[in-house]
Amino acid sequence: MIKSLFRVWGMAGAFAGIWLIGTFLVFLGLWGGRRRKVGRLAAESAPEATRPTDGSYDFASMDPEAFECAIAALCERDGCTEVQVVGGAGDLGADVLGIAPDGRRIVIQCKRYGPVNKVGSQDMQRFGGTCFAVHDAQIAAVVTTGEFTGPAEEYAEQCGILCLDQSVLTAWAQGLTSPLWASNDSR
Repeated sequence: MIKSLFRVWGMAGAFAGIWLIGTFLVFLGLWGGRRRKVGRLAAESAPEATRPTDGSYDFASMDPEAFECAIAALCERDGCTEVQVVGGAGDLGADVLGIAPDGRRIVIQCKRYGPVNKVGSQDMQRFGGTCFAVHDAQIAAVVTTGEFTGPAEEYAEQCGILCLDQSVLTAWAQGLTSPLWASNDSR
């Protein structure tokens, strides 16, 4: 193959071809690693440090991936099956997928924001554009360590997207409130 590149394109063409092939192989290697991450079950993903037995998660100290894993672990704790952490670049708005105990498909977008950042309408619209149409959500939720803006909450209510802010998330983690799918009858 390399000899034919030399014959057809000369020395510069052969190096360009080899560079393209190498780049392609590197891309496949990186993509393959990403795809393996996408398909992993939450039980395999969440470090033990993100799975306290008493519900005392420190969400603010987690990086975004650990936060997604913690949300997936909460879903599993409360009876969801087939829970997967799928967040990252190219996730089309879904960070956690699963099946609720009653068989409905759950799609969750996780936003680990600081105290001054709020989940805005644009974030919510982006998620709303994919959660039902692309991911076939029967229950869609955005979970944040912060708060939601008024317009984001209004959009979510119109579309049937659940909003879990810091206080609701903390109550869910501590078992003080029902899981997000227990009170949602939409779709």
